[in-house]
Amino acid sequence: MRIVMRAAVIAAVGLASAGLVTGCGKAGQSGTTAAKDVQGAGCAPVAGQQLVLLTDDKKLQAADNVIPAINAKVADPALVAALDKVSSAVGGKDLISLNKATNVDRKTPKVAAEEFAASVKLTDGLAKGPGGKITVGVADFNENQTLGELYRIALGAAGYQATVQQIGNRELYEPALEKGEIQVVPEYVSTLTEFLNKKLNGASAAPLSSSDLDKTVAALTDLGTRAGLKFGRPSQATDQNAFAVTKAFADKYKVGTLSEFGSKCSGKATILGGPNECKERPFCKPGLEQTYGIQFGQFASFDAGGPQTKNALTTGAASIGLVFSSDAAFATS
Repeated sequence: MRIVMRAAVIAAVGLASAGLVTGCGKAGQSGTTAAKDVQGAGCAPVAGQQLVLLTDDKKLQAADNVIPAINAKVADPALVAALDKVSSAVGGKDLISLNKATNVDRKTPKVAAEEFAASVKLTDGLAKGPGGKITVGVADFNENQTLGELYRIALGAAGYQATVQQIGNRELYEPALEKGEIQVVPEYVSTLTEFLNKKLNGASAAPLSSSDLDKTVAALTDLGTRAGLKFGRPSQATDQNAFAVTKAFADKYKVGTLSEFGSKCSGKATILGGPNECKERPFCKPGLEQTYGIQFGQFASFDAGGPQTKNALTTGAASIGLVFSSDAAFATS
């Protein structure tokens, strides 16, 4: 659910901001699509075990920072302060490390959260609130569950009887949050902004999220007021669409940003890997073409930021691939 929703949100943002076009032709039996009239030599894939993210220096992607979403009726200062401490503690590299703990090291989200909370002294200095039962709702993937466990730990230290309940997708847990059946959810700024925007303003509503975090949070706050929700401080940690290459590729072609990739690697030998919808979604292939001027020699269809795409990069079947910025593959240790 996370992957599908993220793709839909960024697609809407890209269409509104850039008027991007779609379409690539039909995929062949190999799962690749060759582009016509591509100029330049391009950059052939380079196999290697280590993956690196290319910096989105022209801000193609919308800001999807982690943010606490709270039912307004329980959003007292102590509760918000406890959740804000989690936001302050978890940076981008921390979120990647937490995902490594669950997805690679096979720790439970509860254990990963407890170890991290102890290492950063998460519970120190938290003021006591009025207490009471608080249910933290979480989605059905490890990252969100680990964040929920961190919320539970901080809220417990602030005097609340906090528990974590896995609910599933946003279509289920957001209405429950509005009704007060659950009280807190770890959310993602742009994804939730567009979910509420479509819900409150109609399916054809113009996108309100962008790469500008402050403006997107302001739009989310306004929507939340209408839905009976409040929000804590956004974390520096993000989980958004991103593009990766192998370190061997980056070293060979001397690229660290998407602009550098565009200036050096546009051409026939360059293979973009990602889910089939990447060919049409403005945050993906059309966005790279429009924003960074990249021409691809081929498109290879894999999964959405999953093992197929990462394997294609490491084995030399793709030059660049769509991934998620908080993936455990980008852990430094």
